[in-house]
Amino acid sequence: MSPIIKRKGEKFTLPGKYLLFILTILCIGLIVLTFNTNLLSAPVSAVGGFLITPLQNGISKAGSLISSRTEELVQIRSLLKENEELKAQIDELTMENIKLQQDRYELTNLRELYDLDAQYDDYPKIGARIIAKDSGNWYHSFVIDKGYDDGLSIDMNVMAGSGLVGRITDVGPNWSKVIAIIDDNSNVSGMVLSTSDNLIVCGDLELYADGLIRFEKLVDNADRVVEGDKIVTSHVSDKYLPGILIGYISSISMDANNLTKSGLITPAVDFEHLEEVLVITELKQVVED
Repeated sequence: MSPIIKRKGEKFTLPGKYLLFILTILCIGLIVLTFNTNLLSAPVSAVGGFLITPLQNGISKAGSLISSRTEELVQIRSLLKENEELKAQIDELTMENIKLQQDRYELTNLRELYDLDAQYDDYPKIGARIIAKDSGNWYHSFVIDKGYDDGLSIDMNVMAGSGLVGRITDVGPNWSKVIAIIDDNSNVSGMVLSTSDNLIVCGDLELYADGLIRFEKLVDNADRVVEGDKIVTSHVSDKYLPGILIGYISSISMDANNLTKSGLITPAVDFEHLEEVLVITELKQVVED
């Protein structure tokens, strides 16, 4: 083997096989020293601590952060579930409250009908519910859920609230159509209860926007009729039974002819809110007979 001679100007290089041999001997020596002495324990521990401790701290912080976020997610899911349950309870309570309000309103209507029935106990009556109405804000024309199968017929009088609503104008097996006294085509023969003076109550939908209907052809030469007097159906009416309350005089004035008076009436019935009615099952002609 020829010796390695470094020539001037050349860079020294160590062959790979020699380098591998030297590294192998070094590793074996370190292994022997590690198993048999404690000379390297301190430096190795120091190096390990320097490298591993920050890693452990990072892992620990990451684990704590993940654990904290996991607990927050669990709490959020629990709160969301509780929120959904509370919403369901609120919806249920809202529906119950609406039903209670409806029941209370219906009970009030039924009590009014009961009182009305007691006021006119001379007339046989049957209760009915409104199932349809003409367009508009008021119940000037509507349909009830009783018909000739229930004994109803045309011109039977209909009441609600505190008095007269109108009369039946058409009837089917299980339905009837009612025209109210506020309808433009309605005319009712009325009477001032305190004086027995007759007048005509005329329907007027435009006027009822102010909650009023009008009357005309009142003969009151003695000037006895005043505001607040009750107006009831007259005994001379050909379609309405006598004595049913129509309303109260709101205003009165002399006509241009200086012979009759006219004015306004506040109806006894709220024609904006109707649900149930009473139908008198006798006709005017039958009662007169």
